[in-house]
Formats: sequence, structure tokens, C-alpha cells
Amino acid sequence: MTNSDSTLPKTVVPAGVTDPVAAARAELKAALAAIEVKANFPRRIEKASMRAAAKARRFADDNPVGAIAAAVGLAAVVGGAVWAIARAIAR
Repeated sequence: MTNSDSTLPKTVVPAGVTDPVAAARAELKAALAAIEVKANFPRRIEKASMRAAAKARRFADDNPVGAIAAAVGLAAVVGGAVWAIARAIAR
């Protein structure tokens, strides 16, 4: 492997592999890595939540009044949903 191979994502088959066995191994390795990336739901959820938190922080930095209004609105929606569920269960 060369130094340029280390910059490739693990789901990419490196170019220039001439040996058929090495090419098959590289394709299998890339396919398994792609399956792992796609099927690893906890990691995908963690990355999505980190992106959402960063986006919320940027929004709060740019527009603090809007962020407070959004937080109050979200709390009202969640509180209303909890109240509706509790009321439905109590009946």
C-alpha cells in the first residue's frame, strides 16, 4: 500500500490493483466496510445528534431570542403530548 491509500475512505476500492486476488480482497473489504457503516445505527444516531446539536448551537449564537422561543415552543409541544397521553390512559 502507498501513502495515497491511507487517505481513501475505507469503503473505496483503491485504484491500480492488478492482481485479481488482491482486487477481490479489496472489493470484499470495501463492501464489508460499507455494510458496517450503513448498519451501525448507534454510530449513525450519534453522528446525527452531534450534527443537530452543533446546528442548534449555531442557531442559538446567531439568534438567541429565536432559540429561546424555539425552546419554549418545543417544551409546550412535549408537555402537551405528555398531557394528552396521560389523559388518554386515565380514561
